[in-house]
Formats: sequence, C-alpha cells, structure tokens
Amino acid sequence: MEKIKIAAIQMPTVADKMENVRTVKAYLEKIKDEKPDFVILPEMFCCPYQTENFPIYAEEEGGPIWQQLSAYAKQYGVYLIGGSMPEKDAEGNVYNTCYVFDREGKQIGKHRKVHLFDIDIKGGQTFKESDTLTAGDSDTVFDTEFGKMGVMLCFDIRFPELSRMMVNDGTRIVFVPAAFNMTTGPAHWELSFRTRALDNQIYMVGCAPARDVSAGYISWGHSIVTDPWGRVTGMLDENEGILLAELDMDYEEQVREELPLLKSRRKDIYQLAKNLINSGNSTESSPVL
Repeated sequence: MEKIKIAAIQMPTVADKMENVRTVKAYLEKIKDEKPDFVILPEMFCCPYQTENFPIYAEEEGGPIWQQLSAYAKQYGVYLIGGSMPEKDAEGNVYNTCYVFDREGKQIGKHRKVHLFDIDIKGGQTFKESDTLTAGDSDTVFDTEFGKMGVMLCFDIRFPELSRMMVNDGTRIVFVPAAFNMTTGPAHWELSFRTRALDNQIYMVGCAPARDVSAGYISWGHSIVTDPWGRVTGMLDENEGILLAELDMDYEEQVREELPLLKSRRKDIYQLAKNLINSGNSTESSPVL
C-alpha cells in the first residue's frame, strides 16, 4: 500500500516575521521523528493578515524567508509547502505566494493566489486583498517522487474549475494553505474541503493559522484533511498544533475505480458547450473539460 505522511502546522503569526520563521523550525524539530513526507504551513504564516501589511512584509523570490524555508526542507528531508508570504516582483507588484521545496531544498513549485479575497458580507467580514495584492494567473502542479501534487491558496478553493484543472493535469493531492475567518469558517471551511475532495476524488489538505482573538483578522483555524470519499479524516480545533495524517493513495485509486466519476465525464456535452461559447452564443467563460 502506498501511503504518504503529511504534517500540517497550525501555528500563530506574530509581527516579527523572522520569529515566525524560527517557529517553523521549532515545529519541524518536534515532528522530525515522525518522518513526514510533506509539511504544509498556513497562509501568510510570516505576515499578520491585513492588506496594509502585505507590501511592507513583501520579499522577492530568493529573499531571506525563501532561503530559510529552502534550508529547512533540506535539513529535515521533507517536501515543504511553504504556506504563503507576500512576494514582490521587479515591477513592484505584490502577490500572495506559496513556494514549494523538495527534500533537497530546491524550489519545485510556486503558486500565486489566483482568486483574491474581496468580500463584503453584511453583518460579517469585509476584506479586500486587491487593495494591495495582484492576482496570479495559473494553476500550480508540481512533480514529486509520489507523482504530481497541487497547491492553491485559500479563496482559490471556492472555484471548482481550478481544482478540476489540477486533477486533469494529474494532481494526486491538493494542498491548501488558507485562513478562513470567523464568518466564512463556520459556514464553509469543512464544506469546501469535503466538496472539492468528493468532486475530484482526491485528498485535500488544508492548513490554517492558529486563532488569535486579538489579531486584526481572526483565523478560524481547524486545519483539515478530507479523503476521496468526501470524509473528514483529520481536523484540529482553533488552537496551535500539528495535524499528522497518512494518506492512502491506493484508496484514492480504489474510489476512482469503484465510482468512476472522472472517467464518466461527458466530454461530448462539455465540448458542445465550449463550441457554443466560442461561436458567440454565450457570454459565459469556457468550462474546464
């Protein structure tokens, strides 16, 4: 049986970004005897989650935090899904970016959040990432010794086309650094992970920051693993901690054989819809086949 061991680190985020990086090392030290294959960090693990902070905390690719994460991946021999951090490019754009490193510390993936978190819920949360962030423009799939894996960031999970694109590209597990809040978390956190896992017959792994009620943005927490049958197989509460899990990839293949959703997709119908769109008979965007 092929099993992959993962660890989601639900850590707090403080104002000192390098202190956050040192916290990552402390957690890696705690779990080294568990010998995880993949370690995932939360969204904005090194930057308090407020729009005005993103340009201030932003670093170019290869900067100090990138270097430390690369070194940690090599030191502990893990694939490190580096949560996310503000990344700035040469033109001054700032992105919400997840770097992925292999066991040798080599960067093998980079995801810039595609769907920016711009919401205004009456009586609930208001937030607008686009005030300071620029959106990415692609899905992210990377190669490992276990096959292809994917990564998306938080709000990306709400758009089923993105996860289907990743599965079409061969993704076996989707890792999701995320920070749902006290409005969206209770309503949609578990539901989103179960739905994307069920739709795509895949393991989904979500990692959130620990809850800090004194923060400007309060994380729901509840780092989570959902399986290809749409079940929650592991979940933390709101507190700081580590979620360890073994993902049975043979089971993923079994589910896909017994309930062949991916094989049974009606591509002929999808193609007809796409042709109608391309002919100008619809204003909707093209479906993902």
